[in-house]
Formats: sequence, C-alpha cells, structure tokens
Amino acid sequence: MTIIIWILIIALFVLSFAGLIFPIIPSILVLWGGFLLYAFAISGEVLSVWFWMGAIVLTAVILCADLIASQYFVKKYGGSKWGERMAAIGVIIGSFVYPPFGLIVVPFILVFIAEMASSKNAQQAVKVAIASLLAFLSSTFAKFVIQFVLIIWFVIEIIW
Repeated sequence: MTIIIWILIIALFVLSFAGLIFPIIPSILVLWGGFLLYAFAISGEVLSVWFWMGAIVLTAVILCADLIASQYFVKKYGGSKWGERMAAIGVIIGSFVYPPFGLIVVPFILVFIAEMASSKNAQQAVKVAIASLLAFLSSTFAKFVIQFVLIIWFVIEIIW
C-alpha cells in the first residue's frame, strides 16, 4: 500500500509541473496534495514546522507571481487594464489551443487586440503584448523554481 501512495505522491508532483503548461491544473494545490498525502497516509512523523511555514510562504509567493509579474510588466510598458485582463483570458484559452505554444500566441494576440482598441497605436500595442508575454514567462519560471525548491525541501525533510 505504501508503494501505491508513493506513486500517487510522485504523480501529484509531476502533475504540478504539468500545471505550468496547462493552467487549468492548479499546480500548487496538486503539490500540496502530495505533501498532505505523505503527512496523513505514510508518515508516522510530522514534517517540521519550518517546512510547513516555508511551504505556506512560498505558496503565497506562487499565487502572487502571476499577478505581480503581469501588473509590473504591463504597467511598465503603458498597458491598459483591458490588456491585463486579456492576458489572463489568453492564458486560459491558450492552454487549450496547442499547448504550450497556445500559451504564448493566444495571450499575445489578445493583448495586442485590446491595446490596439484602446490606444490605436500598433507600436505601443506590440510593446505591451511583448511585456505580457515576458510577464507570463517570468512568472512561469518563478513558479517552476519555487515548486522545485518545495519538492527538494520535502525530499530533504523525509530523508533526515
């Protein structure tokens, strides 16, 4: 039974990384599912308080990564609120349109259209669309790194 639970934990960890490409999968919740499955189904010992506190803090960072990166990049390049909204909608739609390329192309196109509608300036619209693309890529990279750190920390916790 323990082997099956470990297979499930590993599958949840892998699925959490799949959530970076398919945003419909809540990466951090899936990752926490693996932690909690271990804590309640396998371990007679509890993971350290430091692990849980660190996991909570890093989870908050992950949850804010998209919002912070999107707002920073889009505002820095003079984007509108509609540009920000279209970037978010584009990521959701793009995850169903030939991932991972849809995640790059669909938000770019939607932000470009939104910015063209609001500013009528093609150069500005391209600049903001590129900024939204950089925001998505940087937040995805940040999420990848943080998820990887959490998994490594988890492995260290269970080994020692």
